[in-house]
Amino acid sequence: MDLFQIWAAFIMGIVEGATEFLPVSSTGHLILAGDLLGFSTNSNQVFEIFIQLGAILAVMIEYRKKIAHTFIDLHHSSTAQNFTLLLIIAFIPAALLGLLFHESIKYYLFNPVAVAIALIVGGIAIILIEKFLPHRHIMTVDEVSKKQALFIGLAQCLSLIPGVSRAGATIMGGLCAGLDRKTATEFSFFLAIPIIVAASFFDLSQNYHLLNKADIIIFSTGFITAFFSALIVIKVFIHYVANNNFIIFGWYRIVIGCIALLFFF
Repeated sequence: MDLFQIWAAFIMGIVEGATEFLPVSSTGHLILAGDLLGFSTNSNQVFEIFIQLGAILAVMIEYRKKIAHTFIDLHHSSTAQNFTLLLIIAFIPAALLGLLFHESIKYYLFNPVAVAIALIVGGIAIILIEKFLPHRHIMTVDEVSKKQALFIGLAQCLSLIPGVSRAGATIMGGLCAGLDRKTATEFSFFLAIPIIVAASFFDLSQNYHLLNKADIIIFSTGFITAFFSALIVIKVFIHYVANNNFIIFGWYRIVIGCIALLFFF
């Protein structure tokens, strides 16, 4: 048993859980962390799928009441039906583009330099959006319109570029569409469920042959640490955005991106 690989999986799980739902790019941080740690298994692709599922399980646990009520009331509640439709509308654009360009994106853009550039550009975008967009009205996720959901879905397409951040694209897209910070963040959490689950099972179907019994402990370690770190971050992040803006995340991205660019270029 390789103790270093288990330790690296532990760190990678924490990185995934801590960054998946923040506007800082979990994929970008995993690529950078993996390169720095020298983390490598014969089934790296499948490992990343498992830790993503650990993070998304945290959202499902945190928002279990809303999710359960939506499913239970779906056949007779217009609110539940509308909320489900909003998620479908927001889900479709990135799902279609992901299917079409999945392999090309992974081949050309999954490298530290591309991630560093995307982190910097995304950080600048966050700062500009926060500084120049007008005041948003307080809302709930059930009040999001179909037009706003489509705009968020189109913004999510940018997150196919590693380093952009799925959470960053959808939250900033929500702000640009007129949602307040808390609503944009919560809608991003809910939208993460179908998009990450779909992407994970798609990747798993392409790479299941890489599964190896020897990796069970490594996978389990990453899954568990991703789940718990994501659960903590979700709780803290929602409290934070209710009272603060996202500018600090923009500066964080710029600093990390510049350091990574100097290190890897």
